[in-house]
Amino acid sequence: MKIERDIKIIEAILFASGNPVHEQDLLDKVVNKKEFNSYMENIRIFYQDRGINLIKTGLKWSFRTSVEIADDLTIFKQQKRKISRAALETLAIIAYHQPITRSEIENIRGVQMGRGSIDHLMEIGWIKPGVRKNIPGKPTLWSTTGMFLEQFGLESLSSLPDKNELKASGFLDKRSAIATISDIADNNFEQTDEVQEEENLEDFIQDS
Repeated sequence: MKIERDIKIIEAILFASGNPVHEQDLLDKVVNKKEFNSYMENIRIFYQDRGINLIKTGLKWSFRTSVEIADDLTIFKQQKRKISRAALETLAIIAYHQPITRSEIENIRGVQMGRGSIDHLMEIGWIKPGVRKNIPGKPTLWSTTGMFLEQFGLESLSSLPDKNELKASGFLDKRSAIATISDIADNNFEQTDEVQEEENLEDFIQDS
């Protein structure tokens, strides 16, 4: 049956790929393209209670270890990278205010910054330069990438917690933007010590 074959093809591609697969690449391989969303939902449901789950991040799909057993499986040693406090603040601001210019980031943080934070985040692949803003000087507009969504386990930017959700979780007024975004990153990164005034995540989030 075509349906069974299409699902098998999708599963095979996802299992064989070492990285999340773009939705269009999967769509190109199936015969009955109108049923693609149904295929993905069927696969997601089939694996939702198993050792791996089907996850969508942005426009990409992948199989990931179920969070229920993740702590029981230590296959690869996680590599620690040092991320500065300034870089994490910059990332939080870009995530909630994108697209945004460097000067706008500085205005929100209240301090000037060197190119280090922007460069580091771009090297990691979490942010990218976009078009230039149509104002004097035509500064570059910065935004997050698909890799940012994958790292933080977000389906889309709309999945970022809003102020009410963060307040309900106890993050606002108790923890800094740095601590919050570091926790979401699954402790894959270490912060470098930096003399910096503590700022609240609420300062970085626009009112809805």
